[in-house]
Amino acid sequence: MTSNKIKAVIFDMDGVLIDSEPSWQQAEFETMQALGLPITYQDTLQTTGLRIDQVVHYWYQRYPWANYDNATTAKAIVDSVVADINLRGQAMEGVVDALNYCREQGYKIGLATSSSSAIISAVLNKLSIAKYFDALQSAESLAFGKPHPEVYILCAQQLDTPFHQCIAIEDSFNGLIAAKAANMQTCIIPAAEQASLSRWQIADSQLNNLGQLIPLLQQNTKPS
Repeated sequence: MTSNKIKAVIFDMDGVLIDSEPSWQQAEFETMQALGLPITYQDTLQTTGLRIDQVVHYWYQRYPWANYDNATTAKAIVDSVVADINLRGQAMEGVVDALNYCREQGYKIGLATSSSSAIISAVLNKLSIAKYFDALQSAESLAFGKPHPEVYILCAQQLDTPFHQCIAIEDSFNGLIAAKAANMQTCIIPAAEQASLSRWQIADSQLNNLGQLIPLLQQNTKPS
């Protein structure tokens, strides 16, 4: 019989480990406004979880603008996010406790994010949490970003753990789809204002914050 006992915990980053989604939204909104796009701040929620080049392409498909340069536009957004993280980045509730628990209980710990290496470095340095991770995987250079499962598949392989014995911690629908497509157990921690949306029902569990991850994992048999 195949065991579904969790042996690895794989975290998304933005909106799970660090409260950076507002930084992404603001940077995306201001950059697109400067290009003349008629989008609202609320519209930026549509691209949550997508890789930055996909975000730029998403808006270009809807509101094409002259002199389209995906890389330049993407860099402008990323640079703005990095600056904001370095200035005021804060850990999400329960992050350190959850990471400490995972380490103490012997779980392998991975990071699977759509964000670039520059954002990863900024977050890990700002929060001083690099020491916890056994694997870091960015979709930056992959053929596809989330909702494609490749970033999760590669992270699990780096952790040398079967997909079904990994639990992915996500905050976005695109990330949730990616983790489920990788045949992982899933836990969603959406933004408070989105917590009641019915689409989260496809996740195996839903939490309010990472502090609640500990009792969730306590229900799991400890890794051998």
